[in-house]
Amino acid sequence: MTPSTPPRVEYQTHPSQYKHIRLAFDGPVATLSIDIDESAGLRPGYKLKLNSYDLGVDIELNDAVSRIRFEHPEVRTVVVTSARDKVFCSGANIFMLGVSSHAWKVNFCKFTNETRNGLEDSSQYSGLKFLAAVNGACAGGGYELALACDEIILVDDRSSAVSLPEVPLLGVLPGTGGLTRVTDKRHVRHDLADIFCTSVEGVRGKKAKDWRLVDDIAKPAEFAQKIKARALALAAQSDRPADGKGVALTPLQRTIEADALIYSHVRVDIDRSKRTATFTVQSPNGAQPKDIAGIEAAGDAWFPLALARELEDAILQMRTNELDIGVWLLKTRGDAQAVLAMDATLMAHRHHWLVRETIGLLRRTLSRLDVSSRSLFALIEAGSCFAGTFFELALACDRSYQLALPDDEAATPKITVADTNFGLYPMATGQSRLQRRFYNEATALDAVRAQAGQALDADAAFALGLVTANPDDIDWADELRIAIEERVAMSPDALTGLEANLRFNGPENMFTRIFGRLTAWQNWIFQRPNAVGEKGALKVYGKGDKAIFDWTRV
Repeated sequence: MTPSTPPRVEYQTHPSQYKHIRLAFDGPVATLSIDIDESAGLRPGYKLKLNSYDLGVDIELNDAVSRIRFEHPEVRTVVVTSARDKVFCSGANIFMLGVSSHAWKVNFCKFTNETRNGLEDSSQYSGLKFLAAVNGACAGGGYELALACDEIILVDDRSSAVSLPEVPLLGVLPGTGGLTRVTDKRHVRHDLADIFCTSVEGVRGKKAKDWRLVDDIAKPAEFAQKIKARALALAAQSDRPADGKGVALTPLQRTIEADALIYSHVRVDIDRSKRTATFTVQSPNGAQPKDIAGIEAAGDAWFPLALARELEDAILQMRTNELDIGVWLLKTRGDAQAVLAMDATLMAHRHHWLVRETIGLLRRTLSRLDVSSRSLFALIEAGSCFAGTFFELALACDRSYQLALPDDEAATPKITVADTNFGLYPMATGQSRLQRRFYNEATALDAVRAQAGQALDADAAFALGLVTANPDDIDWADELRIAIEERVAMSPDALTGLEANLRFNGPENMFTRIFGRLTAWQNWIFQRPNAVGEKGALKVYGKGDKAIFDWTRV
């Protein structure tokens, strides 16, 4: 990193360090209150007024929800509300967006999307329900946060409203799923949605309920009681354990060097001259717990949980802080049998709340890899352990290369498909990565399933279509060098579009629309003069000037 590079963004935090979020617990209900410190923006140049947020706020939100998942298994419903009077959340800070680079805006929206999607992921897979208690004005990204909850209750005080004012005010789109959730999730009629998304003042009271923008309304005197009753009703739908023993998420053991990120089980080495980063993931080492008592005793040091936390942090660190590193090379090291034993434990106890939450974190972390705007190549070399869960890393890649060593059986790298590869970690499309790879064609999937549990060398894996290429040791170095050099030399913009289109070839749903269609349009609009030009709506907001538009329809 050069001296002019902005300070590194840190994704690790703790409730004792929060500046914007408050947590309170009452039996099965946790209350997450938004109380944003306007003077504590992540970067200088703006104030977080009216409970508006930046990346720093979402880092705290992501951490808070993770701690509820793991540290408070007794919690079944999270009430998301505001600690401020008359304002729930006014969304992403407009002045922050106005002074940020294009890359910063896009990465900010991506992380925010992942955090919102994570609420729905926990509701679907682990029974943690979310209730938005909208106790004031709720605009833009604030309403998008509410939309990600299972239900929304709006205070009916004649002033509080929900709104998505980005198009009329800023010349951009709601950046974190608002348009998609209004239609796909809340089934707001498209003509009413058109009015709603082009109005600055928003919709309040009974009309908001009639239009399906909220689930219910309540007068101020009745609001707290209605929220409590509904939170407990949602909690009754969950199977999270009232007597579960939480696991404290302690700080990651991590060293950051100029060209490396070093964790206990993950290492990232950066080659700046080649613009590549090599992720190396280590297998479990030594005896691992196989029963719930041992898993609970291990706490956050339990290998699958520690691995998921480290890999997630490494992905986020590289995505935000290393924009010039365009190719990520994924490697594994260690004992494939140890990985398969880990998988057997995950599968055996997958219905236990802690194991289920760990699988959820692995699922969301692999999904972060899917949507990272980097070229991903898996290198299956001697000493690799691409088996089961670790093979998901290769399946997530754009290409995979497996070394063939026909004359050295002992050193020949092999891959192993396991039960975990057939749906434990679905992509945003709802498909497994194997289903995505083979377009859900039964013949190919049946052939792979017939070989599940077998260690496959390069030729066998290539014959099944599980790897891209199987060069031998004579061609290995040159073939990889040429492939990587060619990739690095291509336009990163074109590659981002190419990779996203090819990776998500399955059925379209709400999540793929948010990350695909909506993100693509927002990415384009964020660069247009009508939004970010000198007289663009985003640039002149709050300055008393009127936006000047190029009226040409493109």
